[in-house]
Amino acid sequence: MTFKKYAFLAVGLPHVLGLSSLKLSGPPSLPSTASHALHPALGSFSIETAFFEEFVGNTSVPNTLTKNLLENLKARTGTPAEVRIGGITADSTYWNASQEVSLVNFIDSTGALHNTTIGPGFWESVKLLPEGTKVVMNLDLHDLNYTGALSVAESALKGLPRQQLELFEIGNEPDHYLRFTPQNYSAIWGTWAKNISDTLALKAPTFQVAATVEDPLWPYDAPGASSQLDCVSVLAAGANKQGVVRSCSEHTYQYSVCDPPRTAVATLPNLVNHTRLAMYLDLWQPRIKSVRKQLGPHSFVVGEYNSVSCSGKNNVSNTFGQALWLLDTTLYGASLNISRMYIHQGGPLALQSSTQLNHGGLSFYDLWYPVQNMNGPVKVFPAYSAYLFVAEALGHSESSRIANIYPGRQANGSSITTALGDESEGQLVAYGFWDDKLPSGREYPSKLALLNLQIYNQTQSIPRPSATFDISDYLKNPHRPVTVRRLTAPGADVKEANVTTWAGQNFASGVAAGKFVEERVSGGKITVKASEAVLVTVYCSPTVNCPSYRH
Repeated sequence: MTFKKYAFLAVGLPHVLGLSSLKLSGPPSLPSTASHALHPALGSFSIETAFFEEFVGNTSVPNTLTKNLLENLKARTGTPAEVRIGGITADSTYWNASQEVSLVNFIDSTGALHNTTIGPGFWESVKLLPEGTKVVMNLDLHDLNYTGALSVAESALKGLPRQQLELFEIGNEPDHYLRFTPQNYSAIWGTWAKNISDTLALKAPTFQVAATVEDPLWPYDAPGASSQLDCVSVLAAGANKQGVVRSCSEHTYQYSVCDPPRTAVATLPNLVNHTRLAMYLDLWQPRIKSVRKQLGPHSFVVGEYNSVSCSGKNNVSNTFGQALWLLDTTLYGASLNISRMYIHQGGPLALQSSTQLNHGGLSFYDLWYPVQNMNGPVKVFPAYSAYLFVAEALGHSESSRIANIYPGRQANGSSITTALGDESEGQLVAYGFWDDKLPSGREYPSKLALLNLQIYNQTQSIPRPSATFDISDYLKNPHRPVTVRRLTAPGADVKEANVTTWAGQNFASGVAAGKFVEERVSGGKITVKASEAVLVTVYCSPTVNCPSYRH
């Protein structure tokens, strides 16, 4: 969760009826713009520290809904989604070894949450996550209390199996407090990370640096751009001079309701548009390339993200439109070599912004409500199914690579916009997956993800439009059937998971319900309705990448 001072606003795009057909032109071989081998935990989670037990429960009352939803993802890839425990409340989270309850939030009479204290039982709650879940633990930097940060780190190391505790972060969004510069931040952060490593005998690099949130300034030579606190600037300032950094994290929130001007533009049509999304994430390309060059292929992550900061927006972030946005965001981010993306879950915080739209309950952008709260009952939202799509696209492969086929990339690496040839004006999107371990290798994609982002609401009385993707250039034998699984709902404005289906099934109860549906299509033409997405499997191996999970 974040309060951002700035927002990226793309130039307004006119509403169009959308293309009725799109031929994807080859060649079908792995393009030069393809990603590295995708991480199996590409679609991961960030859970606000203060709300962690609302989501996971405790040893007395485990939250079975959360457990089932996370197990669904693990079943499809063989690897659990990673969980970052952190967010704005991490910078006011303290350790009390004698505390009998696992987590206590201090909330004043106005409803403002001031701090969180965890005790030994907290780590027992963390162990309720699916077996094998890697955890990133966010420590307090804001108070400049090294002893406090060390005590939480030490408690995590003692309370969790060593193989479960993956990384520590020190500070959440430090570009929003203490007037940090790359130099003074790196001096403090680097010293703390080194001292914690030495004190706790951490042999390998065990820290994730930055966790910053301000969008990169554009153009890159704009005044102030070079002095921003971010992954590249802190590495240049010496944050890793003692070899403690394994990876670097930045946060992304495309829209915001932290103040009225930005609330006005956080709309469903603005959110569900590939051009706006791609132009936004493209801002990070130079940073991603720099960090990967310095730290390795899986070293840049988006450690916290969602659609609308300050806890989302009702009728936007809790809709099927958010599912389409989440799918496009995750796949496009992967195509830029973002290793993992941790979607944030939590609730509004009264001290975050005096002008924010939301107050109390759980966030409108959460993928599910694990407990009843002032914003609604226990329920799953449509966006959860987007992560099922991502998980099945990955399968059990550790060698799959992704590229954006349409609208594709400019020579400078940025997305092709309407002005440069995207005839769908941000509504039709296609991704390809190639896998070296399959016979199709780099010559042909093993899977395709086809998205039709044209907004269609269930309240509309007109017939639902559709678009036909001609993928024949990407098939070695266009007459051989391909399999198709659909992510669909009655409209982009739908807020119910019981009418949102992935491969014919809904997950409103946390487990699959309904008849499994997989289509077989010959001839190379796939029809996708407005506000719908499909996963096309061209070639697969049951031990590598087949989306074989079915009921």
